[in-house]
Amino acid sequence: MKRGIPKAAIVMTLGAVCVFGMAAGGAKSTQVTFTKDVAPILLNRCVECHRPGEVAPMSLLTYQDVRPWAKSIKEKVLERSMPPWFADPQYGEFENDRRLPQKEIDTLVAWVNAGAPKGDDKDMPPAPRFVEGWSLGQPDVVLTMQEEFSVPAEGVVPYKYFTVPTNFTEDKWIQGVELRSGNRGVVHHIIAFVLEPGQKGTGEGPTGNVLGGTAPGDPPTKYPDGMAKFLKAGSKLVLQMHYTPNGEPAKDRSSVGIFFAKAPVKKTARTGTAMNARFVIPPGDPNYEVKSGWTAKEDVHLFAFMPHMHVRGKDFTFTAVYPDGRSEIVVRVPKYDFNWQLAYRLKRPLALPKGSRIECVAHFDNSASNKYNPDPAKEVRWGDQTWEEMMIGWFSYTRDTEEITPPSTASANK
Repeated sequence: MKRGIPKAAIVMTLGAVCVFGMAAGGAKSTQVTFTKDVAPILLNRCVECHRPGEVAPMSLLTYQDVRPWAKSIKEKVLERSMPPWFADPQYGEFENDRRLPQKEIDTLVAWVNAGAPKGDDKDMPPAPRFVEGWSLGQPDVVLTMQEEFSVPAEGVVPYKYFTVPTNFTEDKWIQGVELRSGNRGVVHHIIAFVLEPGQKGTGEGPTGNVLGGTAPGDPPTKYPDGMAKFLKAGSKLVLQMHYTPNGEPAKDRSSVGIFFAKAPVKKTARTGTAMNARFVIPPGDPNYEVKSGWTAKEDVHLFAFMPHMHVRGKDFTFTAVYPDGRSEIVVRVPKYDFNWQLAYRLKRPLALPKGSRIECVAHFDNSASNKYNPDPAKEVRWGDQTWEEMMIGWFSYTRDTEEITPPSTASANK
């Protein structure tokens, strides 16, 4: 889904989130230094991506690594283009809000204006410890594609589906999922679907519930204690792979890192969608509207939202409509950016009584003014590839009536 966007732009954009997604805490003196004031910010929030072997284009572990990027850091934080965060602040509070507090901006700008001084080495905090290749730590189980896939240098590769057995002989509660591409240069996204025993599926299309996914800008999924995905013994995973040729032949063998719940589980995390696949965007239309919806068949709580469109995506709004006619905007993304497939996780889950609806409204720019538009002279319909379009409102929820009694223990996950 990446055709029409320069690869270099994607890489730089992915890297930038860690450059500027920073922890609270600014300088408390007039002498702002790297070791005392800037390094704690970068080490707490940035080096998860900005270290050797990770997705970001440069490392930010040391002063020598960071110093050449000082002016760029100042520019991006002042214009507030980084960290990337597209939710309208008028609606909702989010526990993963990436916006940079003014105090942090002031600290970084003061450091650059002072000439980016290093400071005293004794003030340098220790770098965090990471498990190589994984953001959430060492998975309890790593499941890998059974065969390697060859990606051609050019052309269009339809979505590919690979079945991966779990070989689990007991039911499992999954609290975290991290999908790891074997070759970032050609993998745009991965979605892992669950194929339960006895469930029909050929491995040629999406089947079963979603276990997890990864796309540009989207961090791995980890649920809070007491919440997890349920995986029946003997289940298989079906990996939906979107490959994008980059001019050179390549090979990929991607993996899924699974993290078992270590505490009793009280609620099952579930994935839902409000989608519309029946639209035709006219040629040249700068603001074409598409709607979708989902109705709650029982009392539920929603806790995360993720809009999805392609390169013509312009804006996206989730609205809750209650049985009494009352409505409220839950998440509004006034400027959708295909480079960042962001999920927005609520600080407090939204209670939806039975009969409530989630209504989604999206707008698409199929005009020549959209610099990512591959061909404004053509009408656009639903399709997998980037020059086609999608309209999906993903969301995560729990069922109020679900009772896991007694709460599931983690004994089977040890």
